[in-house]
Amino acid sequence: MLDRGFWNKKKVFLTGHTGFKGGWLTTWLVEMGAQVAGYAQKPDTEPSFFALSGLGERMHSVIGDVREKEDVRRAMQAHQPEIVFHLAAQSLVRRSYREPVDTIATNVMGTVHVLEAMRRTPSVRAAVIVTSDKCYENRDQIQGYREDEPMGGRDPYSSSKGSAELVSAAYRRSFLENADRPVGVATVRAGNVIGGGDWAEDRLVPDAIRALQHGKPLVVRNPGAVRPWQHVLEPLSGYLMLAERLHHESGKWAGAWNFGPRDENAVAVAALAERIVRLWGEGAWQAAPEQDAPHEASYLKLDCSKARQLLGWRPQLTLEEAVGMTVAWYRQALSSGLDRGMYKMTGEQIRSYEARMRSVQG
Repeated sequence: MLDRGFWNKKKVFLTGHTGFKGGWLTTWLVEMGAQVAGYAQKPDTEPSFFALSGLGERMHSVIGDVREKEDVRRAMQAHQPEIVFHLAAQSLVRRSYREPVDTIATNVMGTVHVLEAMRRTPSVRAAVIVTSDKCYENRDQIQGYREDEPMGGRDPYSSSKGSAELVSAAYRRSFLENADRPVGVATVRAGNVIGGGDWAEDRLVPDAIRALQHGKPLVVRNPGAVRPWQHVLEPLSGYLMLAERLHHESGKWAGAWNFGPRDENAVAVAALAERIVRLWGEGAWQAAPEQDAPHEASYLKLDCSKARQLLGWRPQLTLEEAVGMTVAWYRQALSSGLDRGMYKMTGEQIRSYEARMRSVQG
């Protein structure tokens, strides 16, 4: 179970709070009473989850770049957090082909700068470093990847996430776990997250919303690719549960963790496109494979038995439920004219998800 009381007045430093996934995690923490300081660049989409939810009014927001080591250190030391979540990243595979240097600098050295800041900030007791399911050396195998399998990555994004895993493990073993003030450090790998408020380029759900909003068909470039789809609240619940345990007993819970969806939620892009269009209530999608497109893995699945057995975490939502929540969020945002009133609905979806967790545990 997630312990709401643990987070009340807990000081948390979170990188990437202006992004989609970081925005949802910030909202959840604020809803539980945490004192959150965020460090990130300005939102790179218009609209953005950060703006529509008015998050800047509910936490301490610092605009900065994780590639700037001293800026990261000063921001963290100013807040003196007990817990750190590192989500800031260049998170798009196709952009990494266009911008490999910036991708690697952000995802690898940005992670190093956060770890170094933690090392220099005495208040920190636990940290969750968010990487990606694409950190694994992908062999297009049918069985899910386990936490102890080799890191790899054919494209700059995937290799940068594998590298972030390696430097996190090195910092943990070299400086953090055996220090006078041990810090529990875990790395976490999730599937392809969906949910309201994502407007990034080259992602299926934002592409679908943009097309459906304007009465155009959703163009799908890789319909046969299989991905582990999950609502954003699924992995975030795991990150929060893990952070609690790292804070209580760092050595037992440090290391790598997978937080993927139910096995049946690993479906082809075409299957997800069908669900989005059907639940939207109108529109269509069409396959349009690109010639000479950059390589993307055709199959990817995670083995989450470690989190299930040791942490007691398990995904709650079917794919139908995850897509339904996502479509409902966008419907509300669009019907309200993309104003700044989406914090309330986000909080309602979080509380509904928490109730689901309690009912299953009960």
